[in-house]
Amino acid sequence: MATQQPTQTDDGAQAQPPQTNPAKPTEISEPGIYVALTHDHLNYQFVTDRVRSPEAGAIVIFAGTTRNNFNSLPVQHLSYTSYAPLALRTMLTICRSILTKHGLKGIAMVHRLGVVPIGEESILIAVSSPHRQAAWRAGEEALEECKAKVEVWKREEFGGEGGGVWRANRDGAVGVKVDEPRIGKGEGDEKGDEGGSGNGGK
Repeated sequence: MATQQPTQTDDGAQAQPPQTNPAKPTEISEPGIYVALTHDHLNYQFVTDRVRSPEAGAIVIFAGTTRNNFNSLPVQHLSYTSYAPLALRTMLTICRSILTKHGLKGIAMVHRLGVVPIGEESILIAVSSPHRQAAWRAGEEALEECKAKVEVWKREEFGGEGGGVWRANRDGAVGVKVDEPRIGKGEGDEKGDEGGSGNGGK
């Protein structure tokens, strides 16, 4: 997703991506669109129901899960954090565009935050369309746009002496190794409107 990497604080120490505050609003819905960030387990039925329509002939759902390795290193789990207000707006913008472009009846995008163990879902994207071809295309495009633009970061926690790596939530993104998380001054969800341009412009 976002391309921003950990930055440096005033004293030269490395600051990590800000943590999401679970108490703040983490969902937006409008006709045909639902986007959300959550610390809970993702629910296929709930996400699918957000896009159901009597005019739809197909529903496609994508689930991204945590695998147990990265570049031959054993992964213990992934941990996600975000600039929630900005991430939600970016998700909404993506979904509006794809809904119109592909003539969808509904689109839902839900990303999990916090620790996601091996084999569990970190993201669910569901789309409904009158015809399956549009649904397939829209689902794939939604995923790629989400990974490229949405302000979400992931930390890969490796086994043994591997430590952890923060990286943009994008295939092949270069990561920065860390030993312990350290939050810089003034960082957090409330700063998302001011400094959350982590997508270069998930």
